[in-house]
Amino acid sequence: MPSGRTHEAINLTALGLLSAGYLYGRTQGYGPPDEWAFAFVGGYLVGTFLITPDLDLAERRVTAKRYWGVLGWLWVPYGLLFRHRGWSHTWIVGPLSRLAYLVLLLYLLGWVAGGAAEALGVRWSLNAELERLSPGVLWGALVGYYVSQWMHLIADGIAPDHAFKRRASGRRRYR
Repeated sequence: MPSGRTHEAINLTALGLLSAGYLYGRTQGYGPPDEWAFAFVGGYLVGTFLITPDLDLAERRVTAKRYWGVLGWLWVPYGLLFRHRGWSHTWIVGPLSRLAYLVLLLYLLGWVAGGAAEALGVRWSLNAELERLSPGVLWGALVGYYVSQWMHLIADGIAPDHAFKRRASGRRRYR
């Protein structure tokens, strides 16, 4: 299986090709608005470097966890919840589980930051900040994130129906 650096190189090469296709499409009058494309690139880069399928190994040394710096320890519980290349390496549930975990972390951080801001007399809310983003930007970032996750899974040789095949073959073994 590819190392973290190899996954990053594969993803960045694919992003370069996608960007070239996007730029060509824009010269032909096709493609989404630029802010959606930038959100796609942002989501793709976050999924490539910070929130990767290999965070299910977060109790060990993982490149993505290192990129989080001192906050890398926040991913250890995620690594303990998921077996490596189990549900965290599926095409829909895996990326969704990492997003749900991150949203939970952000809401906890937002709750603490909101309480601290209120104690200082400053009015701040994570929900208000998120509501300012346009739906197109959010969708662009989400699609970019998912595509980066799928590139990782393709490099690992994991097909979209991987979890279902494994479960089906496991059932046949016991019958």
